[in-house]
Amino acid sequence: MNLASQSGEAGGSQLLFANFNQDNTSLAVGTKSGYKFFSLSSVDKLEQIYECTDTEDVCIVERLFSSSLVAIVSLKAPRKLKVCHFKKGTEICNYSYSNTILAVKLNRQRLIVCLEESLYIHNIRDMKVLHTIRETPPNPSGLCALSISNDNCYLAYPGSATIGEVQVFDTVNLRAANMIPAHDSPLAALAFDASGTKLATASEKGTVIRVFSIPEGQKLFEFRRGVKRCVSICSLAFSMEGLYLSASSNTETVHIFKLETQKEKYVPTEEPATWGGYLGKMLMASTNYLPSQVTEMFTQGRAFATVRLLSVDTRTFAP
Repeated sequence: MNLASQSGEAGGSQLLFANFNQDNTSLAVGTKSGYKFFSLSSVDKLEQIYECTDTEDVCIVERLFSSSLVAIVSLKAPRKLKVCHFKKGTEICNYSYSNTILAVKLNRQRLIVCLEESLYIHNIRDMKVLHTIRETPPNPSGLCALSISNDNCYLAYPGSATIGEVQVFDTVNLRAANMIPAHDSPLAALAFDASGTKLATASEKGTVIRVFSIPEGQKLFEFRRGVKRCVSICSLAFSMEGLYLSASSNTETVHIFKLETQKEKYVPTEEPATWGGYLGKMLMASTNYLPSQVTEMFTQGRAFATVRLLSVDTRTFAP
């Protein structure tokens, strides 16, 4: 997550970037003085495993799983991507682009560079440009997601600047896979699960989170984060086994949703045990006769768990 617009301090240096690697085994942090890697082998503390001070103002630093390959962008050269072997301290290659680099995504097959109105797809083995998606809708935040799966190597990015359309692109066969009309409002967050068969989406409104099958685009789950206020969802993340989905925002609460079907949730009983149970049963039975907006309120899932943070005035992101 690019944090260059924030003024928070990290270790005496302004924090510009923070992100987990693809399998959530390490944390990369970019600062005004360079970048660092932390091991996540222990939940009790962050163990720093590497620090580089050769490059200042690091606004993007992405590590390829637990390898030595790292992609770096600096505020001093925001159109230039450097790919390095950090353990050897050597630069493998560098590429310059026509505009500011807003995001970089990696998996074992592809490296994606996101500009405001284009996306470059590189072969990770030799860094050759395989394909360029040009004239995309304006995407000033650099929103995109790349699946980490070798079998389902998909890229997702906004298909519109005014509504929440998602374009899904097959980065192996280099062709469009689907367009998903996910939300009425512009997109704010995207995330694939580890298998590349599910995609979570959230809009700028921030109240509803949806999960779609990939590449079919069928809606599998719909969760309501809240109804009292609209928030800016900063990050969506599936658990590695794909059973849970977390959503973090600019508020003090991280929501965790459980991905289970209505059939899995349902526990049959002969009679409603309470008036509340009876009322709930009657409401669900009446959903076919209610407006769709009202029906959605009853059928949308709620958070399985929540985490309240000490700090409110920051953006949070989840592994």
